[in-house]
Amino acid sequence: MIESLNENYWTQRYENNQVGWDIGHVSTPIKDYIDQLTDNDIKILIPGAGNAYEAEYLWSQGFKNVWVIDLSKTPLQNLRSRIPDFPASQLIHGNFFEHHSQYDLIIEQTFFCALNPIMRTDYVAKMHELLVNGGKLVGLMFKIPLNTTHPPFGGNEERYRSIFSPYFKIEIMEEAYNSIPPRMGNELFVKMVKA
Repeated sequence: MIESLNENYWTQRYENNQVGWDIGHVSTPIKDYIDQLTDNDIKILIPGAGNAYEAEYLWSQGFKNVWVIDLSKTPLQNLRSRIPDFPASQLIHGNFFEHHSQYDLIIEQTFFCALNPIMRTDYVAKMHELLVNGGKLVGLMFKIPLNTTHPPFGGNEERYRSIFSPYFKIEIMEEAYNSIPPRMGNELFVKMVKA
C-alpha cells in the first residue's frame, strides 16, 4: 500500500534529511538544455521542485520569469535563503493539480516519479493544460522499475510514451547520455511539445 504522500510526509523528509533525490545542484542534462535556451523572457514552471537547483541555475543565467511550486514550504524557504531576491510571488506553496496559469516551458525533475502512479494520467493532462500552445515539457524520468510502495516510482519508455502521446508530440525520449554517475543508464531525457 502506498503511503500518504501529503505535505506533512514531504516536510518530514526534508526535516529528517531523507532527500535521496536531492543531488545538491542542477542536474547535468537539464543544465545542458538550459544552456541552449536563447529567450530569457519565457515563462518557466518547475513543479514539485524540491530545493529547486534548476530554478537557481535559471535565475543565475538571467531567467527571471521562473515559477516554483511545491507541496512543502521547507524547500521553498531553502531556495529563498539561497536567492534572497527571488520573488516570493513566484514561490508557490501549494498543490500542482490546483495551480492555474500558462507557461512556455515546464521542467520535470523528480516530480513525476514522486507521485502515486495512479495520478500519472492526471499529471499529463495538467501539464497539457498549463502549457501554452507549442509549450514544452522537458526534463528527466527514471527508466527502471523502482519502488511500488513509496517514491521514487519507476517506469519505462514504452509506458511513458503510451500516457504522454495523446497530449504531446514526443520530440525526444531517450536515455540521457550526460546523467550524473549514480544515475547513469537510469534516466530518460524527455522533450515534449504540447499537441
